[in-house]
Amino acid sequence: MNRNATIVAPQPEAVEAGAEVLERGGNAIDAALACAFVQGVVDPQMSGIGGFGSMQVYMPGRGIHEMLEFYALAPAACTPDMWQDKLIGQSRDGFGFILEGNISEIGYLACCTPGSLKGYETALRDYGSWDWADLIAPAIRYAEDGFKIRPHMHWYWTKDQSGDGQTNTITKLRYSETGKRVYFHEDGRLRGVGEILRNPDLGRTLRRIAESGGSDIFYHGEIAQQIADDFAAHGGLIGLDDLAHYGVTKAAPVWGSYRGKRIASSPPPGSGMPMIELLHILENFDLRTMKHGSADYVRTLFEAMKRMTIDKDAHMGDPAYVDVPVEMLLSKEHAAGHATSMKAGERANVERLDLSQRDTTHISVVDKDGNAVALTHSLGSPSGAITEGLGFMYNGLMGRFDPRPGKAASIAPRKRRASSAAPTIVFDGEAPSIVIGAPGGSYIAPTVAQGIVNMIDFDMGIHEAVSAPRIVGVSNSIDICNRIRRSVADSLRAEGYDVVRSAQTYAFAALHGIRIDGGVSSGAADPQRDGMAISVD
Repeated sequence: MNRNATIVAPQPEAVEAGAEVLERGGNAIDAALACAFVQGVVDPQMSGIGGFGSMQVYMPGRGIHEMLEFYALAPAACTPDMWQDKLIGQSRDGFGFILEGNISEIGYLACCTPGSLKGYETALRDYGSWDWADLIAPAIRYAEDGFKIRPHMHWYWTKDQSGDGQTNTITKLRYSETGKRVYFHEDGRLRGVGEILRNPDLGRTLRRIAESGGSDIFYHGEIAQQIADDFAAHGGLIGLDDLAHYGVTKAAPVWGSYRGKRIASSPPPGSGMPMIELLHILENFDLRTMKHGSADYVRTLFEAMKRMTIDKDAHMGDPAYVDVPVEMLLSKEHAAGHATSMKAGERANVERLDLSQRDTTHISVVDKDGNAVALTHSLGSPSGAITEGLGFMYNGLMGRFDPRPGKAASIAPRKRRASSAAPTIVFDGEAPSIVIGAPGGSYIAPTVAQGIVNMIDFDMGIHEAVSAPRIVGVSNSIDICNRIRRSVADSLRAEGYDVVRSAQTYAFAALHGIRIDGGVSSGAADPQRDGMAISVD
């Protein structure tokens, strides 16, 4: 039992909706779902009913601790070699592949079968206590009445990604007629920070879903027909059969430990496994004696992150299609081998094809009954495609599959693309002490691990832990935020490392976590984004 409840997420409107559910007697799952529905309205390129996700659910009173997985599936019409001859390169962070004409990134060919709505419905049925329509009501209000465009949302819309060969989000916003109406003024100017954004089509769609009592209308009924007709008209791959056969999965969390604390996170195709592997490597080093942000600290994290990334690139995929050696990768012996290599001064090499921040969001919730939820859901990246009259944008997840046959992440019919999400719960004894996760593509696992290190090794509170300076190392460059000292960067460059400084003060994914101490929970939202935490007595 806890003395209070807490919810944290990157969008204030969504956090408030979840907090109101907690205040009205809903449990952590109810609050997370109300929050998730609102996120799909007030941050519609980060998540929504055209997306996918996974949720770690811990309910000690009911003996439940499991992962609910509602990942998007490649359409049945896909084949492993369908885009092999169109491959140009790979993003520097390894998150996606660049094809000719960006066909796997923008438009209807970019979309996988969405899973979010089925996931939300299953979570409410199996873990929640709330009324379906009541849960969706706040999201409908924001779609119909509007909300103010926030700074991070606008920054993401206008960010230039063309240097990595990718399509800019503003181009995706213009892709559909709905996008032009919703996101732009009549003269073609993008709506600005502080302006009111309304999406009446999405409001009507959510009303239809609320009134229907579940997700059947989306996967089997009228909305399914609208989706299938639209994809057929635009040369897309998703058909009625893909929607009708969609199903969620459940799995046990993967487990690891760090300095005696047990850690549960998402199994493959989620990225809890590489996040835990990274912690297992770091456990071989006395980080506490290294000054946080020092050259020794940054170098150690970077070399560990590269080794984690190499293992992830080699092995991560949908375990229904490929053999993922989870036990080996999470073994302390495997981690010790990496640590020995690091201590010998060996430098790992991350291979990328020649030739960032991604489009996801997160919710952490705990309630007074000791239930805990870590939910990460996403569009992967927005496709730009919106069916006229429905209002929501589809995911752009096909661009995350490897177009080369024979790889762990290769395309296959109804295959789940490996996800970067790592919704995580850290246990102190038998009770959760940290509930944490982040959006941010390939940067999620390194960022979640650093948040845990900050609290366990450096005794930081939750607010300090989520906002402390970070690095990432998922390529052969050390990416550092703008608060890592320049003298540190100079020292590492003198050792021959390529160091890339971000212009952002708070960079690389966006930690959102809760710490529980003595039955009292407190939450913190990463200052990089616009979110907040609310505690309810």
